[in-house]
Amino acid sequence: MWPTLPGVGEQKERMLRGELYRYDDPDLRADHVRAQLLLERFNATSVVDTGERRAILEELLGEIGADVEIKPRFLCDYGYQTTVGEGTFINYGAIFLDCAPITVGRHCQVATNVQLLTATHPLEPGPRRDGWESAHPIVIEAGVWLGGGAIVCPGVTIGEDTVVGAGSVVVEDLPSGVLAVGSPCRPIRELG
Repeated sequence: MWPTLPGVGEQKERMLRGELYRYDDPDLRADHVRAQLLLERFNATSVVDTGERRAILEELLGEIGADVEIKPRFLCDYGYQTTVGEGTFINYGAIFLDCAPITVGRHCQVATNVQLLTATHPLEPGPRRDGWESAHPIVIEAGVWLGGGAIVCPGVTIGEDTVVGAGSVVVEDLPSGVLAVGSPCRPIRELG
């Protein structure tokens, strides 16, 4: 059995361990409110307020590398579960449901309206109606380009330097160095 984390409620512990948990936990609600308040500030900044944007992102995210640019409107659940590597660019309208860790590597390009969705729900209706959910980590390795409107589903890893075409729905891991497109997203050729 996992040890109890000091000062953390049972449901948050379960989420952090990748187990089924209930999202109505007071600790998780407080974390969510904190993130939403920071996002309200970030999304209201002026285009010239780059220092303020950076400071808010440093407070919000688990880790953010040098020379990262994230364009508003950016949304996430908690923030502290997300890390973004140096030199990465995240365009307008990104949604990161970071109930499990989201790792975006160095020098990635994330186009408009990309969704990284770690959250999932039981297939059985009873537990789903009772408010149970879980989450699985997403890893976007260095040099990846996610095309506009791409959706990355729970538990997926996208290998280094892979390009995912616009509108693709990534439901399985993708290897390094390929062009992948479609719904479900599949590699169509290697990149040289």
